[in-house]
Amino acid sequence: MAATQIADNQARKPVLVAVNNFMNEGDGLKALRSHTLFNSMHTDDLERVVQQSRRIRLGHHQLLYRQGMPAHHFFFVISGRLRLYRLDSSGIDRTLDSIAPGDCFAETMIYADPPKYACYAEALKSSEVLMIPVSAYKDLLTKNPIYAQAALRHYAMRAVTRFHDLEIMTVQNARDRLIRYLIDLLPNGVNEGGEVELPLPKCLVASRLAMQPETFSRILADLKSSGLVRVNRSKLFISDPKRLVALSQ
Repeated sequence: MAATQIADNQARKPVLVAVNNFMNEGDGLKALRSHTLFNSMHTDDLERVVQQSRRIRLGHHQLLYRQGMPAHHFFFVISGRLRLYRLDSSGIDRTLDSIAPGDCFAETMIYADPPKYACYAEALKSSEVLMIPVSAYKDLLTKNPIYAQAALRHYAMRAVTRFHDLEIMTVQNARDRLIRYLIDLLPNGVNEGGEVELPLPKCLVASRLAMQPETFSRILADLKSSGLVRVNRSKLFISDPKRLVALSQ
């Protein structure tokens, strides 16, 4: 019964069906130019993509698309943060990733057949995204092999990241999964401590790491009591990452 209610709640979340305004060309060029999918493009080609794209504003918890919907666009995050998740066989949502400004997502739809979104995309706060037509980008890849090579490099980097994520998820111990996750948030990894901010609410980080929220809270409390982590709401300070990693070995 509970799983059915969760699935029903997902179905009732509003999906954005209307787009707002055209993406301003200047803003679009500035935002996209540094991304690997676009940084090799000639200015006129990039402008053509921007002119065919739309800026979309999403409210808190608004869905951009649902799992299984036909996919005719991929997206670039201008501001805010989004969550990608899937529903499992019992109807419970499982967090896959969080998407920050400067990130693209659903870009695999460029070559998907059939093109259908593989998950849900939900705004975790007020957000703006650029909705880019797959057909417009795909046309440029066909005409210019350099652009296709850039896209392949992006997919290769994405695959490496996904393999790393999978490696973390294969760790059987929940504490070790959390420690690996926290170390990955540090800009210099195990080599330098510092303050990090969880990219998702704690309950969703727990979902991302395949553990119950209660388990996440208990492990984090243990790390805090051991002096390995200081916690201030969504911010954590890790003074000695090597000592933290040693705990999981």
